[in-house]
This record gives sequence, C-alpha cells and structure tokens, in this order.
Amino acid sequence: MKQLKEKKALLDYLRQTPIVELACKRANLGRTTFYRWRKEDKEFAKAADEALSEGEKLITDMSESQLITLIKEKNFSAINLWLRVHHPKYANKVEVTGNLKIKEDPLTPEQEEIMKKALKLAALPDSGVNSQKEDDTRK
Repeated sequence: MKQLKEKKALLDYLRQTPIVELACKRANLGRTTFYRWRKEDKEFAKAADEALSEGEKLITDMSESQLITLIKEKNFSAINLWLRVHHPKYANKVEVTGNLKIKEDPLTPEQEEIMKKALKLAALPDSGVNSQKEDDTRK
C-alpha cells in the first residue's frame, strides 16, 4: 500500500516537472527505485511515460506562453525564434548543389527510388535526378 502511494506521488511530480531526478527528490525516492519500478512493473512504466509526456506538454505550453510575452515586449531574440520555427521564409536553410553524370553505370530503379526518398526526407525538390538521367540517355 505504501509503495502504491509513493508511485502515485512520483507520477504526480513527473506531471509537474518531467525530470526524473527532480521528481524523485520531491517524492523522497532514489532514481534507482524509479528505474527498478519501471523495469519490474510494466503498468508503472507506461504510467511514467504518460506522466513524463504530460509534464513535457505542460512545460512546452508554459514556454510558449513566455515566448509570446517576450514577443509582445518586442524582444528581438524571441521574435526571431518564433519566425524561424513557424514561418518557412525565415527558417534555417540548407542548400545542396551538385552535378550527377551517369554515362556507363546508370542508376537502377531501386537506386533511383532511394534517391527520391532521400531528397524527400531532406525536404528538397527532386533536384534533377530524372532530368539528368534523361539527358544522359540522349547522349
């Protein structure tokens, strides 16, 4: 019964502050106890993951609230951060350039598919993989 109360208290602290070390200190428990409980009790492990997630959402909400307050106070760093994260025009950009010449060893359909997936993952347009291949076949 005591252990159930300790687990509940620890989960409550994790919802408030999603840092295992701090939540354990507030609950007067050691971190090793937390990790032992996680290992031995799958329900506790699931509840702990949910509590940590809820706590992270709480901190994110608080952070965004503070960020908006700073933006209203005309804090340039806050304005810059918001624009970089929320507006593609101001986002950090990566430019990849290069030439691809395939004369004797054209890409296999599998390799071409991998290239398309890689470009999609990099959030880049299909940067000429097909057009280059078509140019090479005309030669």
